[in-house]
Amino acid sequence: MLPRLEQITPTQSRYLEFLETLKGSGFRGEMTQDYATRTVLATDNSIYQVLPQAVVFPMDKADVQALARLATTADWADIVFSPRGGGTGTNGQSLTDGIVVDLSRHMNRILEINAAEGWARVEAGVVKDQLNAAAKTHGLFFAPELSTSNRATIGGMINTDASGQGSVMYGKTRDHVLELKTVLLDGSLLHTRALDAEQEKAATGQASLAGDIYRTLAGIWDRRREDIEQRFPRLNRCLTGYDLAHLRDGQGRLNANNVLCGSEGTLGFIVEAKINLVPIPDYQALVVVQYDSFDASLRDARALMEAGPASIETIDSKVLELARSDIIWQDVAPFFPTPPDSPTRGVNLVEFTGGDEQEVRRAVRTLTELLDDPKRTPAYHYAVAFGEQAVNQVWKMRKRAVGLLAKTSGEARPVAFVEDTAVPPEHLADFIGEFREVLDREGLSYGMFGHVDAGVLHVRPALDLKDPETINIVRSVTEKVVALVQKYHGLLWGEHGKGFRSEFAPGFFGDLYPELQAVKRAFDPHNQLNPGKIATPDARIPLVKLDQPRQRGALDRTIPVASRGSQPDAMNCNGNGACYNFDPDDAMCPSWKATRDRRHSPKGRASLVREWLRLLGEQGLDTESLAAQTDSTPALRSLPARFRNTRARNRGQYDFSNEVREAMDGCLSCKSCSGQCPVQVNIPEARARFMHLYHGRYLRPFKDHLIGRLEQLIPFIANPIARPFYNSLMRWAPVKALVRNIGMVDSPLLAARTPVAAAAGLGIGVVNDKELAGLSEEERARSLIIVQDAFTSYFETDTFAAILESLQYLGLRIWLLPFHPNGKPLHVHGFLRQFETIAGRHSNLLKFHTKYDIPLVGIDPSMTLAFRSEYRKYVGPDVPSVMLLQEFLAAKIKQISLGFKAPAGAQVTLMGHCSEKTNAAGSMDQWRDVFEALGIGIDIEATGCCGMAGTYGHETRNLETSRAIYELSWGPKVRKDLEYSNDLLATGYSCRSQVKRFARVKVRHPLEYLRDQFKAQKLTREL
Repeated sequence: MLPRLEQITPTQSRYLEFLETLKGSGFRGEMTQDYATRTVLATDNSIYQVLPQAVVFPMDKADVQALARLATTADWADIVFSPRGGGTGTNGQSLTDGIVVDLSRHMNRILEINAAEGWARVEAGVVKDQLNAAAKTHGLFFAPELSTSNRATIGGMINTDASGQGSVMYGKTRDHVLELKTVLLDGSLLHTRALDAEQEKAATGQASLAGDIYRTLAGIWDRRREDIEQRFPRLNRCLTGYDLAHLRDGQGRLNANNVLCGSEGTLGFIVEAKINLVPIPDYQALVVVQYDSFDASLRDARALMEAGPASIETIDSKVLELARSDIIWQDVAPFFPTPPDSPTRGVNLVEFTGGDEQEVRRAVRTLTELLDDPKRTPAYHYAVAFGEQAVNQVWKMRKRAVGLLAKTSGEARPVAFVEDTAVPPEHLADFIGEFREVLDREGLSYGMFGHVDAGVLHVRPALDLKDPETINIVRSVTEKVVALVQKYHGLLWGEHGKGFRSEFAPGFFGDLYPELQAVKRAFDPHNQLNPGKIATPDARIPLVKLDQPRQRGALDRTIPVASRGSQPDAMNCNGNGACYNFDPDDAMCPSWKATRDRRHSPKGRASLVREWLRLLGEQGLDTESLAAQTDSTPALRSLPARFRNTRARNRGQYDFSNEVREAMDGCLSCKSCSGQCPVQVNIPEARARFMHLYHGRYLRPFKDHLIGRLEQLIPFIANPIARPFYNSLMRWAPVKALVRNIGMVDSPLLAARTPVAAAAGLGIGVVNDKELAGLSEEERARSLIIVQDAFTSYFETDTFAAILESLQYLGLRIWLLPFHPNGKPLHVHGFLRQFETIAGRHSNLLKFHTKYDIPLVGIDPSMTLAFRSEYRKYVGPDVPSVMLLQEFLAAKIKQISLGFKAPAGAQVTLMGHCSEKTNAAGSMDQWRDVFEALGIGIDIEATGCCGMAGTYGHETRNLETSRAIYELSWGPKVRKDLEYSNDLLATGYSCRSQVKRFARVKVRHPLEYLRDQFKAQKLTREL
């Protein structure tokens, strides 16, 4: 189990020499040739996987200039580069076998926002949603819309001239770029903007690389203007790369920005941009129109445009059905009513925006009157969403459509390779009809969604990329679609750029293609910048063919079938990058947000596991046989081998498994990925399976044994005799030092009483078969059985007791299930055999008590959710349901009779646990229902992860990252809420522990707060 790298090749040696020279040139950023980072950056959201030689992370534009100056010298003319932002491209635009220049890790500062003049100045690595969050305070936003807006960088948007929803109203990225700063290959900084006649004369007169560039651009327009105007289609999405049609603007000004926008990093390193911001519309409305056929939705779009909407988006039935199974659906279901006798086959989302509410409502009324006309032929029904919140929820669902398409069963998954064609909107329905015939003849299934108002539809055929015949299908379908777009006077590349589809550019540009080569030659004479894409500097140098680069599926094909089956989450990751979410107040993914290291993201970890499986396969090994060997070998027998391997590792012996382990060590196992990833990639599960095998070869740290078995030990050390001794030891300085030496920051202290004693003090006993069997129906209806978790029960016993007491005040009768280890810490650390045993026993205990038809209810969200996820994976689908507290209460609250009257103005702020927010749909709304039913106002605070995540924050190696995660979202919000309110609540044990650690304050559980309210009014408890 020692996947290794091959010996350093001459090419690798050459790139190593370049990096060593770069270090001495004043470059201050980071650089790496480690295999893990290169593997993670070998993929984007396309079918390709191209391993770079190295990755560099510049600190600023001066670093990029140092890199370019060195690269342009004769000694290094063979070194090639590709700039990279968010890595969301669908055509391999940023993939290279040279050096990836990642501009997103450090160069992500918003430099200036000028609200009065309506523009912003940003570095290339700023994420679109990051900019819009800052601009929103000024009532402005950066208009070009993308489904990947929470991770797409402004530099990436400029390099692909990105656009999406609303482009008919707002245009593309190019339409909002005012000025660019681009590092050229001589290290100079080219500052481009629209030039008047005098400025153009000065620019073209320079004796420099910049002067050569301006002279080339002006010469092309002067010589070929008529040819350009005839060749370029007049489309909203005239995305071509090197946009000759807009070399001069409507005022005749030369503007190199229009060549750089869409250039995909082939001309220079765009490092800074001044971009236009526009006012946020004050009012929004969305009309959701559903049809009984997809063709009807396409053909009806032209009629809908008569109402003057801001945009019209369309989705087909496949995307809609996938959305129905997604966590987002509960928020949008009311806007998609479907009569049983009229199944929906297509949907048009028609948006209206404006600064005047009545004006927006009039526009909506114009459309609905059109829809209500009895003479209209399409079979449809519609619903209207008014207001920013409702409209944004529907758009959020539409944005997730890209990832949702990959959420299908089987080996064939929807693939992006011909999915951004653009044709005149009036021809779209006919074009799509023929497009579907092409796919049907190939026997392919597919999903469709897109921008029907702009004539752009995303079509993703389902392919098994591991099938060697797949690449032939990709070529066959692509060539047929190229012919179709030519027939309908459209483009193959209407939105997502060329990348490895550039081979079709000469056919589209015809005798103008040499002019594109002249542009490339002026900027990049030695073909060092993202070579083989868009154009080459010399007719003798070919463009890369679409089937020439290595495909991800070809590598996956070499992974043994047994290994693929053992790591389905890693295999199913399609690279959509939703885990690179910028938003600090979103739970996905805390380790990525804190480190900005893509290895520490779900996508990165999935890539590493896949490569690990592949390297194992090269040695004739698969994970199934390794697991059998690990499970059948007694720990003592394998101890000498594990000791030798660990010693060799510590002495520097290379094993790719250690790079994978390093990435996995940073995972908080918060499970936000499994809930929020459109494909539901569950990295904590992949991590557990990897760790199980890894520690079959390497020694486990002692702390892992301590953490994994803590639940089992707690009942023994928490008894009245052992507890004072344990707590005293944990407070003793030598023991504290020992705890730190084994890798733990600290160990929480046990509460002063046991949970059973605390419950007994409230008149609550352990489940009793005789008493349960004798309950009446009325008594049974108000009863519940509490399933304990170790941490709330034994470390927060006062909180545990308060929760029980609160339930009594609500008129409920409580029974306590005997404590049994949940096993989740064992799973997290990869003790899979032990976890399976404990989970099986616990499941049997739960099953025994389901016969009374009394709800089983857990307290801590993370531990409770394990019963419906990890337990069902390892024990089976018949594990009894254990409800979250709010799930139980929300269902019961209207039946509970109370004499409680909330104090005037009672208001709380609730901060939810990331696992429940992302894996239990509606869990926060259920808390809202409970509090509002009691007359208490509640604000659900949008927060990311707290950074504790069970035991993660207690481990020494994680302390600084844990603190950084806390400060991304929880820290500022806790400080703000404590300043204005004393009633800050948190649902998770780990969250409350983290706040106590860093803010030095105690926050209450929601039911702890309610208990205090009930007691204040001297209500009577049910005993």
